[in-house]
Amino acid sequence: MSRALPARFRWWHIDEVLTIEADLFGVEQWSAAMFWNELSHGHYYRVAIDDDGAVLGYAGLAVAPPDEAWVQNIAVRRDAQRRGIGRLLLEELLGEAGRRGVRDVLLEVAADNAPAQRLYATYGFEPIGVRRGYYQPSNTDALVMQRTQD
Repeated sequence: MSRALPARFRWWHIDEVLTIEADLFGVEQWSAAMFWNELSHGHYYRVAIDDDGAVLGYAGLAVAPPDEAWVQNIAVRRDAQRRGIGRLLLEELLGEAGRRGVRDVLLEVAADNAPAQRLYATYGFEPIGVRRGYYQPSNTDALVMQRTQD
């Protein structure tokens, strides 16, 4: 089993990321244009890569100055799950939020995604609301979670 190393998400990672998106999210996947938009706006994006440079997972953070940030996404390739990669990526995002002096980090997670909710809870995220029918076309609710950093 190779290790996962965090790296800056670059445009050349988009094709691999789209493959992961399609597998994990199906019709609710992000498009290439959405990732290009995130990168062009300077949002903080990271990939986890293996020893061969293959993308194992990715995550993004959008900072809304002066003191708020939103986790845009965290995803890990199915064959790389349960190896701490999601945790690694979340720690990368939280570290960047801390460097930027962000006080509140928020995210939306599918209401039926208990494993992700447990991960976020271990990092101090707490539910603060629900967005009904947020994920389309499945009409799945999103749980809004927030973490206040010291």
